[in-house]
Amino acid sequence: MDKKDFLYEGKAKQIYSTDDENKLIILFKDDATAFNAQKRGTVESKGVLNNTISTMIFNYLEKNGITTHFIEKLNEREQLVEKVDIIPLEMVVRNYVAGSMSQRLGIVEGHKSPVTIFDICYKKDELGDPLINDHHAVVLGAATYEELKYMYEVTDKINELLKSLFDKMNIILVDFKIEFGKNKDGKIILADEISPDSCRLWDKDTLKKLDKDRFRRDLGGVSEAYIEIESRMKNVLN
Repeated sequence: MDKKDFLYEGKAKQIYSTDDENKLIILFKDDATAFNAQKRGTVESKGVLNNTISTMIFNYLEKNGITTHFIEKLNEREQLVEKVDIIPLEMVVRNYVAGSMSQRLGIVEGHKSPVTIFDICYKKDELGDPLINDHHAVVLGAATYEELKYMYEVTDKINELLKSLFDKMNIILVDFKIEFGKNKDGKIILADEISPDSCRLWDKDTLKKLDKDRFRRDLGGVSEAYIEIESRMKNVLN
Protein backbone atom coordinates (compact mmCIF):
# COMPACT_ATOMS: atom_id res chain seq x y z
CA MET A 1 0.00 0.00 0.00
CA ASP A 2 1.59 3.27 -1.16
CA LYS A 3 1.46 6.41 0.97
CA LYS A 4 0.19 9.29 -1.12
CA ASP A 5 -0.88 12.81 -0.16
CA PHE A 6 -0.58 14.41 3.26
CA LEU A 7 -4.14 15.15 4.43
CA TYR A 8 -4.14 16.32 8.02
CA GLU A 9 -1.98 16.82 11.08
CA GLY A 10 -3.36 16.52 14.59
CA LYS A 11 -1.76 16.87 17.99
CA ALA A 12 -0.13 13.43 17.93
CA LYS A 13 -0.64 12.01 14.43
CA GLN A 14 -0.42 12.73 10.72
CA ILE A 15 -2.88 11.32 8.18
CA TYR A 16 -2.04 10.35 4.58
CA SER A 17 -4.11 9.07 1.68
CA THR A 18 -3.25 5.83 -0.11
CA ASP A 19 -3.90 4.37 -3.56
CA ASP A 20 -7.16 3.00 -2.09
CA GLU A 21 -9.71 5.75 -1.47
CA ASN A 22 -11.15 3.82 1.46
CA LYS A 23 -7.85 3.36 3.31
CA LEU A 24 -5.56 5.80 5.10
CA ILE A 25 -2.12 5.70 6.71
CA ILE A 26 -1.71 7.11 10.21
CA LEU A 27 1.75 8.21 11.32
CA PHE A 28 2.31 8.48 15.08
CA LYS A 29 4.43 11.46 16.18
CA ASP A 30 6.50 12.03 19.30
CA ASP A 31 4.68 15.30 20.00
CA ALA A 32 2.90 15.55 23.34
CA THR A 33 0.19 18.03 24.30
CA ALA A 34 -1.97 18.63 27.35
CA PHE A 35 -4.68 21.03 28.52
CA ASN A 36 -6.12 21.45 25.01
CA ALA A 37 -2.61 21.95 23.56
CA GLN A 38 -1.73 24.80 25.95
CA LYS A 39 1.20 22.63 27.05
CA ARG A 40 3.40 21.16 24.35
CA GLY A 41 6.49 19.02 24.28
CA THR A 42 8.19 15.99 22.77
CA VAL A 43 8.50 12.54 24.32
CA GLU A 44 11.23 10.30 22.94
CA SER A 45 9.81 7.35 20.93
CA LYS A 46 6.24 8.08 22.04
CA GLY A 47 4.94 7.61 18.50
CA VAL A 48 6.66 4.25 18.14
CA LEU A 49 5.34 3.06 21.50
CA ASN A 50 1.77 4.29 20.93
CA ASN A 51 1.68 2.66 17.51
CA THR A 52 2.68 -0.68 19.02
CA ILE A 53 0.37 -0.40 22.04
CA SER A 54 -2.64 0.74 20.02
CA THR A 55 -2.02 -2.05 17.50
CA MET A 56 -2.05 -4.67 20.27
CA ILE A 57 -5.20 -3.21 21.85
CA PHE A 58 -7.12 -2.94 18.56
CA ASN A 59 -6.18 -6.51 17.62
CA TYR A 60 -7.32 -7.66 21.07
CA LEU A 61 -10.64 -5.83 20.73
CA GLU A 62 -11.19 -7.17 17.19
CA LYS A 63 -10.67 -10.73 18.45
CA ASN A 64 -13.33 -10.04 21.07
CA GLY A 65 -16.01 -8.75 18.71
CA ILE A 66 -15.32 -5.00 18.50
CA THR A 67 -15.18 -3.63 14.95
CA THR A 68 -12.41 -1.06 14.49
CA HIS A 69 -10.83 0.95 11.68
CA PHE A 70 -7.48 -0.81 12.20
CA ILE A 71 -6.18 -2.96 9.33
CA GLU A 72 -2.47 -3.54 9.96
CA LYS A 73 0.71 -2.09 11.40
CA LEU A 74 2.98 -1.08 8.52
CA ASN A 75 6.17 -0.14 10.36
CA GLU A 76 7.26 1.22 13.72
CA ARG A 77 5.40 4.53 13.27
CA GLU A 78 2.65 3.85 10.73
CA GLN A 79 -0.51 1.80 10.50
CA LEU A 80 -3.07 1.24 7.75
CA VAL A 81 -6.66 1.97 8.69
CA GLU A 82 -10.10 2.04 7.13
CA LYS A 83 -11.16 5.56 6.20
CA VAL A 84 -13.97 6.88 8.37
CA ASP A 85 -15.75 10.17 8.95
CA ILE A 86 -14.96 10.88 12.58
CA ILE A 87 -17.97 11.59 14.78
CA PRO A 88 -17.03 14.81 16.64
CA LEU A 89 -17.55 13.32 20.09
CA GLU A 90 -15.13 11.86 22.60
CA MET A 91 -16.64 9.03 24.62
CA VAL A 92 -15.07 9.22 28.08
CA VAL A 93 -15.27 6.29 30.52
CA ARG A 94 -14.41 6.73 34.19
CA ASN A 95 -13.97 3.75 36.52
CA TYR A 96 -12.21 5.88 39.14
CA VAL A 97 -12.37 9.61 39.82
CA ALA A 98 -9.34 11.47 38.46
CA GLY A 99 -8.27 14.50 36.49
CA SER A 100 -10.91 17.01 35.43
CA MET A 101 -13.73 15.15 37.17
CA SER A 102 -11.92 15.32 40.49
CA GLN A 103 -11.36 19.05 40.03
CA ARG A 104 -14.87 19.74 38.75
CA LEU A 105 -16.76 17.89 41.48
CA GLY A 106 -14.33 18.20 44.38
CA ILE A 107 -13.94 14.45 44.79
CA VAL A 108 -10.59 13.12 45.92
CA GLU A 109 -8.62 11.65 43.03
CA GLY A 110 -8.41 7.88 43.19
CA HIS A 111 -11.93 7.32 44.54
CA LYS A 112 -13.36 4.16 42.95
CA SER A 113 -16.75 4.89 41.46
CA PRO A 114 -19.59 2.53 42.45
CA VAL A 115 -20.85 2.85 38.87
CA THR A 116 -19.21 3.24 35.48
CA ILE A 117 -19.38 6.91 34.53
CA PHE A 118 -19.85 7.87 30.88
CA ASP A 119 -19.16 11.42 29.67
CA ILE A 120 -19.13 12.88 26.19
CA CYS A 121 -17.09 15.83 24.99
CA TYR A 122 -17.68 17.86 21.85
CA LYS A 123 -14.50 17.76 19.72
CA LYS A 124 -14.04 21.44 18.99
CA ASP A 125 -10.59 22.86 19.72
CA GLU A 126 -11.71 26.48 19.70
CA LEU A 127 -14.26 25.69 22.42
CA GLY A 128 -11.85 23.60 24.47
CA ASP A 129 -13.63 20.28 23.76
CA PRO A 130 -16.48 21.03 26.21
CA LEU A 131 -18.32 18.43 28.26
CA ILE A 132 -21.84 18.08 26.83
CA ASN A 133 -24.90 15.85 27.26
CA ASP A 134 -26.80 13.68 24.81
CA HIS A 135 -29.31 16.41 23.96
CA HIS A 136 -26.49 18.83 23.13
CA ALA A 137 -24.94 16.20 20.84
CA VAL A 138 -28.22 15.82 18.97
CA VAL A 139 -28.76 19.60 18.67
CA LEU A 140 -25.21 19.96 17.33
CA GLY A 141 -25.93 17.28 14.73
CA ALA A 142 -23.01 15.22 16.00
CA ALA A 143 -25.13 12.07 16.48
CA THR A 144 -28.71 10.89 16.80
CA TYR A 145 -30.13 9.37 19.98
CA GLU A 146 -30.00 5.95 18.34
CA GLU A 147 -26.35 6.41 17.39
CA LEU A 148 -25.50 7.58 20.90
CA LYS A 149 -27.22 4.52 22.38
CA TYR A 150 -25.17 2.26 20.12
CA MET A 151 -21.90 4.05 20.95
CA TYR A 152 -22.60 3.80 24.68
CA GLU A 153 -23.27 0.07 24.34
CA VAL A 154 -20.04 -0.54 22.41
CA THR A 155 -18.08 1.71 24.76
CA ASP A 156 -19.34 -0.30 27.74
CA LYS A 157 -18.16 -3.53 26.08
CA ILE A 158 -14.78 -1.97 25.34
CA ASN A 159 -14.47 -0.89 28.97
CA GLU A 160 -15.08 -4.42 30.23
CA LEU A 161 -12.57 -5.87 27.78
CA LEU A 162 -9.92 -3.28 28.63
CA LYS A 163 -10.42 -3.67 32.38
CA SER A 164 -9.86 -7.41 31.97
CA LEU A 165 -6.74 -6.87 29.85
CA PHE A 166 -5.15 -4.33 32.17
CA ASP A 167 -6.06 -6.35 35.25
CA LYS A 168 -3.91 -9.17 33.89
CA MET A 169 -1.13 -6.60 33.56
CA ASN A 170 -1.55 -5.64 37.25
CA ILE A 171 -2.78 -2.21 36.18
CA ILE A 172 -5.87 -0.22 37.14
CA LEU A 173 -7.77 1.23 34.19
CA VAL A 174 -8.76 4.52 35.81
CA ASP A 175 -10.38 6.15 32.79
CA PHE A 176 -10.03 6.46 29.03
CA LYS A 177 -11.46 8.22 26.00
CA ILE A 178 -12.25 6.83 22.57
CA GLU A 179 -13.62 8.06 19.26
CA PHE A 180 -15.91 6.52 16.67
CA GLY A 181 -16.33 7.11 12.96
CA LYS A 182 -18.60 6.06 10.11
CA ASN A 183 -17.12 3.98 7.30
CA LYS A 184 -18.20 4.06 3.65
CA ASP A 185 -21.19 1.86 4.47
CA GLY A 186 -22.33 4.19 7.25
CA LYS A 187 -21.39 1.70 9.97
CA ILE A 188 -20.15 3.19 13.24
CA ILE A 189 -16.80 1.67 14.21
CA LEU A 190 -14.05 2.36 16.74
CA ALA A 191 -11.38 4.71 15.36
CA ASP A 192 -8.38 6.87 16.37
CA GLU A 193 -6.16 5.09 18.96
CA ILE A 194 -6.11 3.60 22.45
CA SER A 195 -2.81 4.17 24.23
CA PRO A 196 -1.31 5.73 27.36
CA ASP A 197 -2.07 9.05 25.65
CA SER A 198 -5.80 8.37 25.94
CA CYS A 199 -5.98 6.28 29.14
CA ARG A 200 -5.13 6.76 32.79
CA LEU A 201 -3.25 3.67 33.92
CA TRP A 202 -2.02 3.11 37.49
CA ASP A 203 0.11 0.26 38.79
CA LYS A 204 -2.04 -1.78 41.20
CA ASP A 205 0.62 -2.16 43.86
CA THR A 206 2.23 1.28 43.88
CA LEU A 207 -0.45 3.46 42.16
CA LYS A 208 2.37 4.81 40.00
CA LYS A 209 1.00 6.64 36.97
CA LEU A 210 1.95 4.95 33.70
CA ASP A 211 0.29 7.33 31.24
CA LYS A 212 0.30 10.88 29.85
CA ASP A 213 -0.33 12.34 33.30
CA ARG A 214 3.42 12.01 33.76
CA PHE A 215 3.74 14.66 31.02
CA ARG A 216 0.74 16.74 32.14
CA ARG A 217 2.00 16.95 35.72
CA ASP A 218 5.74 17.15 35.04
CA LEU A 219 6.41 13.87 36.82
CA GLY A 220 9.15 12.80 34.42
CA GLY A 221 9.78 9.28 33.14
CA VAL A 222 7.13 9.49 30.41
CA SER A 223 8.91 7.26 27.90
CA GLU A 224 9.77 4.77 30.65
CA ALA A 225 6.09 4.55 31.65
CA TYR A 226 4.97 3.87 28.08
CA ILE A 227 7.72 1.26 27.70
CA GLU A 228 6.42 -0.42 30.87
CA ILE A 229 2.89 -0.59 29.43
CA GLU A 230 4.20 -2.01 26.15
CA SER A 231 6.28 -4.63 27.97
CA ARG A 232 3.49 -5.81 30.26
CA MET A 233 1.01 -5.92 27.38
CA LYS A 234 3.32 -8.02 25.24
CA ASN A 235 3.76 -10.46 28.11
CA VAL A 236 -0.01 -10.84 28.46
CA LEU A 237 -1.02 -10.93 24.78
CA ASN A 238 1.91 -12.70 23.12
